[in-house]
Amino acid sequence: MPLTTGRIQRRFTFWTIPSLLKIPIGFFESLYYLLRVKPKAVLSFGGFASFPVVFNAWLLGIPIIIHEQTSAAGRANLVSAKFATKITLARETSSKYFPGNLTEIVGNPVMHDIKNVKPLGTKTGNPVIFVTGGSRGSQSINTALEAILKILLSKYKIIHQTGGLDYLKFSEIKQKLPQALRNNYEVFVRVNPLTISKIYSESTLIVSRAGANTVSEIIQTKRPAVLIPLPISYRDEQYENAKVAKKFGNSTIIFQKDLTPEKLLKAIEGMIGKAPSIARNLRSKIGPDSGASKKIVKLIESYMK
Repeated sequence: MPLTTGRIQRRFTFWTIPSLLKIPIGFFESLYYLLRVKPKAVLSFGGFASFPVVFNAWLLGIPIIIHEQTSAAGRANLVSAKFATKITLARETSSKYFPGNLTEIVGNPVMHDIKNVKPLGTKTGNPVIFVTGGSRGSQSINTALEAILKILLSKYKIIHQTGGLDYLKFSEIKQKLPQALRNNYEVFVRVNPLTISKIYSESTLIVSRAGANTVSEIIQTKRPAVLIPLPISYRDEQYENAKVAKKFGNSTIIFQKDLTPEKLLKAIEGMIGKAPSIARNLRSKIGPDSGASKKIVKLIESYMK
């Protein structure tokens, strides 16, 4: 069911007032949906659209389970926590932001297809690099990549998710490449989350932002990664996420303020060189998100009786 609502923005823009005017609509719509569906429990993963649902569920006496996916804490979840029956956390580092008597660390659920991605083996042919800046893309990552693109394509295959702002630019760059390099380069504006497991299966290395879900997928697939956290994320959550992957043993971190084409190239080649040893070291290692989905489902079921 679609929910029309707005968010409180960090800075005043052309869209601030229209967004604020949508907030009351979200409260009325969510109340209507809850009265219509009559759920026995509400599970919220945060985001600006979640709070009207959580608040109205609290008014109606419906149990509320919150899941914090990041290694810090999102704004919506911090507010929603005041009305929560139970708070589940992906990472222990988030526990300091929430009441301890309500929290339980369960990990971050990942899609079934991601769980089925096989570990890196002894693949033949050129290593494959998957470059992604998240659903909207990252112009900072794209700019650094552009300067070293031909060098990389002479040795590796690249799957590049550009985001909407840079898609036409990199599509044109691809068309101007020599045929041999062009064959090593795939460009997408975005990747369907339901088919991303195929890309992980093909990839030797991931170059990415450090969103909570992306980091969980990188850990689950045990792919080497170069992570460039978004510096303006709330409570520096992307850096906190990236530290989890680095501690797991398959990632290195470049801060955006330090990102240059030269540093990106060095990090990529360094991690590809380490890929066989990373694969060996992580082969039997269990990630922090193992069994997360089952734990959350079991918790929901306890409120459905």
